[in-house]
Amino acid sequence: MTPPQKRQVTLAKAKLKSHTVFRMNILFFSIFLLFSLLILRLGYLQIVKGEDFARALARTEEVPVNTSVPRGRIFDSEGRVQVDNQPVNAITYTAMQTTKRDEMLEVAEELAKLIEKETNKVTLRDKQDYYIMLNNEAATEKVTDEERQAIDNEDITQKEKQQKLDALIREKITEKELNSLSKEQLEVLAIFREMTSGYAMSPQIIKNKNVTDEEFARVSERLTDPKLKGVNTITDWERVKSSDLTILGSTTTPEQGIPASKLTYYLARDYSRNDRVGISFLEQQYEEVLQGQKSVVKNITDGRGRVIDTVPVDEGEPGKDLVLSIDTELQTSIEDIVEDHLRELKAGPNSQLVRDAYLVMMDPKTGEVLSMVGKQIGKDENGKTVVNDHSFGAITAAYPTGSVVKGATLLTGYSQDAIELNQVMIDEPLQLAGGLIKRSLFNQGLFNRVPISDTQALEVSSNVYMFKVALAISGNTYQFKRGFSVDPEDYSTIRNSFAQFGLGIPTGIDLPNEGKGFMGRFIKTEPGTFLDLAIGQYDTYTPMQLAQYISTIANDGYRMEPHIVKEIRQASHDGKTLGPVQTVVKPKVLNRINNTQAEIDQVKKGMRLVYTGNRGSARSYFGDTDYTAAGKTGTAEIHYYDDPESPFYNTASINTAHVGFAPYEDPQIAYAVLIPYITTNSKAVPGTTHKIARAAVDKYFELNAKTNEESPSTIKAPYKNKKDEQE
Repeated sequence: MTPPQKRQVTLAKAKLKSHTVFRMNILFFSIFLLFSLLILRLGYLQIVKGEDFARALARTEEVPVNTSVPRGRIFDSEGRVQVDNQPVNAITYTAMQTTKRDEMLEVAEELAKLIEKETNKVTLRDKQDYYIMLNNEAATEKVTDEERQAIDNEDITQKEKQQKLDALIREKITEKELNSLSKEQLEVLAIFREMTSGYAMSPQIIKNKNVTDEEFARVSERLTDPKLKGVNTITDWERVKSSDLTILGSTTTPEQGIPASKLTYYLARDYSRNDRVGISFLEQQYEEVLQGQKSVVKNITDGRGRVIDTVPVDEGEPGKDLVLSIDTELQTSIEDIVEDHLRELKAGPNSQLVRDAYLVMMDPKTGEVLSMVGKQIGKDENGKTVVNDHSFGAITAAYPTGSVVKGATLLTGYSQDAIELNQVMIDEPLQLAGGLIKRSLFNQGLFNRVPISDTQALEVSSNVYMFKVALAISGNTYQFKRGFSVDPEDYSTIRNSFAQFGLGIPTGIDLPNEGKGFMGRFIKTEPGTFLDLAIGQYDTYTPMQLAQYISTIANDGYRMEPHIVKEIRQASHDGKTLGPVQTVVKPKVLNRINNTQAEIDQVKKGMRLVYTGNRGSARSYFGDTDYTAAGKTGTAEIHYYDDPESPFYNTASINTAHVGFAPYEDPQIAYAVLIPYITTNSKAVPGTTHKIARAAVDKYFELNAKTNEESPSTIKAPYKNKKDEQE
């Protein structure tokens, strides 16, 4: 039998052992829970948040740096360079993410020893800030404690308080103190302001104009110098034109960079602030094609933002090249024709208001613009008369154009069942209510009554025939000394029909900021304006619209979208030959007019009579051509309202226009000529518009024959046949 004392010791040991095991189990279970939580947390971070952390790591370690590439070139239709890139030496600076302004200033001071930098762009604010950097303690002491306290007491944010304090310090810097900055210091400042004009990791051009070989060599030799950290020498590109044609457009310079009005748009497309961008015409219209793809490298940085390696990512590629539909030989020849006639016209009588002349020539079947000429008389800096290129006026300048639109009026009449083919009407002065008289130029006698058909109406340019067509469209008939009423819908009927030809609406040409002309207002008490609309003396049209209109008739009613670029090509490998074709701009049909082929042929026949008929208004200019052609002349009576300050404001004047196409049987070209304010004497209107049209068409067929080494009469422009001569 176990003694009681020994049994108590045994029980105590057993109880202690049981408690120890229990505690160890709790400990192991706690450790298990902690490890489970740790594993779950690691899994969450790796699986759920892994991609987010990886992206964050990439953002902090890899920073893309874009560098510019040559912009695409522009060629004419025969492969002649119109806009090129001229390589120039350039010096750049790239700030790191951790670069401080003091470090940048030290680099600027060192770089100023190696290059010369113009200081004309340094502003007063630049000088003030620079003076504060150089004399910080003295500058800040200019503000008294009372002034500081007054700013601190204002109920504005801390940032706004600092801005007010900085502005006050700048105000207290005297002109004498600013003038104490030496020429060398201003040069450093000029370099420093370029360095600070962009973002970190984005190369900023310090100098790319007139960089001498010595400057380029001196800087290149010291690129590894820690004192020039961030400085580099590169080959930059300068845009060079071989033509004065304004529609080629222009670009900003690296100093100008992206225009403020489009900054957000371009930055969202990975542009840099100092990138060149197209700001007008073709350079603007085809910016995305011409810009090219920048080369990209990644700067690998450490945790402190210091670059430790540079890895190329994409070599980039130059911008695509544009090939135009314009042949510069034809363009230059027609420019000379227009300029010579404009000068001659200006030197003649009654030419006080003469300033502009325009011509557009296009292929009616494809919409390719073959020539787009605008000339404007002006004065140079010495007061000498000069003639400047104003080709963009062909899509922006709109004027009443007169009878050239009568072909559209007839076709509108046919489509509205207002007249029939070969319908004869009486040309007579229309004597309306209130003493209003509307008549044709060829028939001035108050009681003359001349029966004419639709084609003859075009031949002699009958206003009255078109007036009666318009009356029929509106449901009216002419009644002697009686009035008539029209509604806005009647105007819309004619305008909507004219729009099918491209009159009064954008033509769709591949240039920005095209104008569409202006519509005259509907005035219920003046129904005579409705008649004026039918003869082109109420609404206004641009030369490009006139060219599209006559092209539509020449192309059997199909309205083509005009375009100046016919091809987009890959960049040339040798800088001389054209690169491979990437895109061919295909002809685009915008619509077909609501007329039968017979109706269109009838109008063509009438336009042929304009050139060949015994009473044709252009017979004296086109009656003896070796090629067949057809067209329409126009004269509009207007008043000069362009310049309210002009002594000729509200002076009566004349616009003249001419449209046509050739060859008649198979048109290759359609053309429109317009000269606003050609004279202030309506009884002696010069034939300059028609002379320009004839000379331009002659030149086209002359150059075409030269190109084909064959006679234009056998290949491109058939001779008139006997039937033509009889007509």
